Amino acid sequence: MEKVASDKIERLAKFLKIISDCNRLKIIWVIGTGEQSVSEIINQTGLAQTLVSFHLKVLRESEVVKTERKGAFIYYSLMNPNLVDILSSFGEYTFNSTDEG
Repeated sequence: MEKVASDKIERLAKFLKIISDCNRLKIIWVIGTGEQSVSEIINQTGLAQTLVSFHLKVLRESEVVKTERKGAFIYYSLMNPNLVDILSSFGEYTFNSTDEG
């Protein structure tokens, strides 16, 4: 049996901590539908501008989201477009397990 690569496990744990915040998950979900400006993210999440900006900074620094400037606006998109599908799978697992228990 192969030894567990602790550096991979540590990176995964760090990533899961980053995305475990409810507000960050809301933002990821919105961006998962396609690139969005801060204004669009605010409108779709109902979060305050300062909160959205704070969480976008964390997600950007963690390389979960990327940016592209178009004129006066910056648009955010997911580095890995499959992230929403992966999170949906987690959601199905957790929602199903809590429904049964």
